[in-house]
Amino acid sequence: MKVSGFSFVRNAVKLDYPIVEAITSVLPICDEFVIAIGDSEDETLELIRSIDSPKIKIIETVWDDRLREGGRVLAVETDKAFAALAEDSDWAFYIQGDEVIHEQYLDNVKQAMLKYKDNPKIDGLLFKYQHFYGSYDYVADSRKWYRREIRVVRNRKDIFAYRDAQGFRKQPNDKLRVKLIDAYIYHYGWVREPDKQQDKQRAFHSLWKNDDEVAQFVGQASEFDYSNIDSLSVFKGTHPKVMQARIDRMNWKFDHDIAKKNYSARVAFLTMVEKLTGWRIGEYKNYKVV
Repeated sequence: MKVSGFSFVRNAVKLDYPIVEAITSVLPICDEFVIAIGDSEDETLELIRSIDSPKIKIIETVWDDRLREGGRVLAVETDKAFAALAEDSDWAFYIQGDEVIHEQYLDNVKQAMLKYKDNPKIDGLLFKYQHFYGSYDYVADSRKWYRREIRVVRNRKDIFAYRDAQGFRKQPNDKLRVKLIDAYIYHYGWVREPDKQQDKQRAFHSLWKNDDEVAQFVGQASEFDYSNIDSLSVFKGTHPKVMQARIDRMNWKFDHDIAKKNYSARVAFLTMVEKLTGWRIGEYKNYKVV
């Protein structure tokens, strides 16, 4: 079995993306890793080269910032990396620039790849998610955060990144048939110094909106306000080892009263139903679990 990893990134230094941690977290089970590095305004290319692994293959790209409808440029860049994978790889492990997998799950992922490698009915593997927010001590737990997403797909030409590259589909526009596995992706996209988080918000929303819309949506504050959140819980597990140095460098303070919930009556009811039954009513699923 051969496994390729892939991702894309631009301005990782400027926007403080944990892309090095993302890549190195999946390298142990990958035979190669293709990273599409967009036209950056910082030292992103040098940062990726500093990983210094023979598995890493860099392709340099230019983003088409006109592709703003639905964040389409993110899918285009994902597909560039996907297309550059070795043709003889069986599986492709996708990791975004603010996602990391804990080493405790790597064997589960590898075993699932082996188990379903020769089963043509399975197009990919579905992962669970932990969304960290404000600091490394809290996770967002309201229903607005997606619970699962595809991060391993067949290395096939009919599969493509869907919409803003949160997930995948196959030609002509069909959902992938996937197996849910016992593995979590740790999403750190909402853990940064408040000023860098605000910069990230402006850059991210510019992929969907024009300058005036971004200014109106993000506001003029120099720092992101982490207090505006509906529900958090305390994280009681451990972080991936590759994240420890970044966690040790954390230089801002964020505390939150987890008893405080900012729900509407409707959301409060739906949340209660989910806690009692495990059923998330109206959940968006860009996949078919088989």
